[in-house]
Amino acid sequence: MAASDPIADMLSKVQNAARAGHEKVDTPASKIKLEIVKILKTEGYIKNFKKVQDEAGHNIIRIFLKYDAENVAIIHGMKRISTPGRRVYSGYRDLPRVYNGYGTLIVSTSSGVTTGKKATEKMVGGELVCTVW
Repeated sequence: MAASDPIADMLSKVQNAARAGHEKVDTPASKIKLEIVKILKTEGYIKNFKKVQDEAGHNIIRIFLKYDAENVAIIHGMKRISTPGRRVYSGYRDLPRVYNGYGTLIVSTSSGVTTGKKATEKMVGGELVCTVW
Protein backbone atom coordinates (compact mmCIF):
# COMPACT_ATOMS: atom_id res chain seq x y z
CA MET A 1 0.00 0.00 0.00
CA ALA A 2 1.39 3.40 -0.96
CA ALA A 3 1.63 6.07 1.70
CA SER A 4 -0.71 9.00 1.21
CA ASP A 5 1.63 11.27 3.17
CA PRO A 6 5.28 10.30 2.55
CA ILE A 7 6.68 13.01 4.83
CA ALA A 8 4.59 11.84 7.79
CA ASP A 9 5.66 8.27 7.00
CA MET A 10 9.32 9.31 7.17
CA LEU A 11 8.81 11.19 10.45
CA SER A 12 7.07 8.14 11.97
CA LYS A 13 9.86 5.82 10.85
CA VAL A 14 12.55 8.06 12.37
CA GLN A 15 10.65 8.56 15.62
CA ASN A 16 9.86 4.84 16.02
CA ALA A 17 13.46 3.82 15.24
CA ALA A 18 14.77 6.33 17.80
CA ARG A 19 12.42 5.02 20.47
CA ALA A 20 13.40 1.42 19.66
CA GLY A 21 17.12 2.28 19.92
CA HIS A 22 18.08 1.49 16.32
CA GLU A 23 21.35 2.76 14.91
CA LYS A 24 19.92 3.72 11.51
CA VAL A 25 16.68 3.85 9.55
CA ASP A 26 16.00 3.81 5.79
CA THR A 27 13.27 5.77 4.05
CA PRO A 28 12.47 6.35 0.36
CA ALA A 29 14.16 9.47 -1.00
CA SER A 30 12.59 12.66 -2.34
CA LYS A 31 13.83 16.24 -2.60
CA ILE A 32 11.77 17.59 0.31
CA LYS A 33 12.65 14.63 2.55
CA LEU A 34 16.33 15.20 1.81
CA GLU A 35 15.97 18.88 2.77
CA ILE A 36 14.20 17.95 6.03
CA VAL A 37 16.95 15.45 6.88
CA LYS A 38 19.62 18.10 6.15
CA ILE A 39 17.90 20.39 8.67
CA LEU A 40 17.79 17.57 11.24
CA LYS A 41 21.55 17.13 10.74
CA THR A 42 22.41 20.85 11.06
CA GLU A 43 20.19 21.21 14.14
CA GLY A 44 21.93 18.24 15.81
CA TYR A 45 19.03 15.77 15.96
CA ILE A 46 20.78 13.05 13.91
CA LYS A 47 24.41 11.94 13.50
CA ASN A 48 24.51 11.77 9.73
CA PHE A 49 22.65 10.66 6.62
CA LYS A 50 23.47 9.48 3.14
CA LYS A 51 21.57 8.87 -0.06
CA VAL A 52 22.05 5.30 -1.30
CA GLN A 53 20.36 2.81 -3.65
CA ASP A 54 18.74 -0.42 -2.47
CA GLU A 55 18.89 -3.77 -4.28
CA ALA A 56 16.01 -2.84 -6.58
CA GLY A 57 17.73 0.39 -7.64
CA HIS A 58 15.46 2.77 -5.70
CA ASN A 59 17.00 5.82 -4.04
CA ILE A 60 16.74 5.76 -0.26
CA ILE A 61 17.93 8.02 2.54
CA ARG A 62 19.83 6.20 5.29
CA ILE A 63 19.53 8.20 8.52
CA PHE A 64 21.96 7.51 11.38
CA LEU A 65 20.29 8.32 14.69
CA LYS A 66 21.93 10.15 17.58
CA TYR A 67 21.81 9.21 21.27
CA ASP A 68 23.18 10.83 24.43
CA ALA A 69 25.53 9.26 27.00
CA GLU A 70 22.68 7.32 28.66
CA ASN A 71 21.48 5.93 25.28
CA VAL A 72 18.41 8.19 25.23
CA ALA A 73 17.43 9.38 21.77
CA ILE A 74 18.06 13.05 20.97
CA ILE A 75 14.76 13.13 19.05
CA HIS A 76 12.00 13.08 21.66
CA GLY A 77 9.16 13.72 19.23
CA MET A 78 8.22 14.75 15.71
CA LYS A 79 4.84 16.03 14.59
CA ARG A 80 3.49 16.72 11.10
CA ILE A 81 1.59 20.02 10.96
CA SER A 82 0.53 20.50 7.34
CA THR A 83 -1.02 17.39 5.78
CA PRO A 84 -2.13 16.67 2.21
CA GLY A 85 -5.76 17.12 3.29
CA ARG A 86 -5.18 20.26 5.35
CA ARG A 87 -2.37 22.59 4.36
CA VAL A 88 -1.25 25.03 7.05
CA TYR A 89 0.46 28.28 6.07
CA SER A 90 1.82 31.09 8.21
CA GLY A 91 3.44 34.47 7.74
CA TYR A 92 6.84 35.05 9.28
CA ARG A 93 5.36 37.12 12.12
CA ASP A 94 3.01 34.31 13.16
CA LEU A 95 5.37 31.30 13.06
CA PRO A 96 4.77 29.19 16.18
CA ARG A 97 7.52 28.41 18.69
CA VAL A 98 8.22 24.78 19.54
CA TYR A 99 8.66 24.04 23.23
CA ASN A 100 9.43 27.68 23.96
CA GLY A 101 12.36 27.70 21.53
CA TYR A 102 13.88 24.33 22.50
CA GLY A 103 12.35 22.53 19.51
CA THR A 104 12.63 23.20 15.80
CA LEU A 105 9.94 24.21 13.34
CA ILE A 106 10.54 23.20 9.71
CA VAL A 107 8.97 25.52 7.12
CA SER A 108 8.74 25.20 3.34
CA THR A 109 9.19 28.73 2.00
CA SER A 110 9.55 30.26 -1.44
CA SER A 111 13.32 30.26 -0.86
CA GLY A 112 13.47 26.57 0.11
CA VAL A 113 12.93 24.39 3.17
CA THR A 114 14.30 26.05 6.31
CA THR A 115 13.84 26.33 10.06
CA GLY A 116 11.35 28.69 11.66
CA LYS A 117 14.14 30.86 13.10
CA LYS A 118 15.84 31.32 9.71
CA ALA A 119 12.48 32.01 8.04
CA THR A 120 11.81 34.76 10.59
CA GLU A 121 15.29 36.22 10.00
CA LYS A 122 14.71 36.20 6.21
CA MET A 123 11.18 37.56 6.77
CA VAL A 124 9.49 34.84 4.70
CA GLY A 125 6.51 32.71 5.65
CA GLY A 126 5.35 29.48 4.13
CA GLU A 127 3.91 26.04 4.73
CA LEU A 128 4.48 24.63 8.21
CA VAL A 129 5.87 21.16 7.49
CA CYS A 130 6.63 19.71 10.94
CA THR A 131 8.03 20.26 14.40
CA VAL A 132 10.89 18.35 16.05
CA TRP A 133 11.84 18.37 19.72
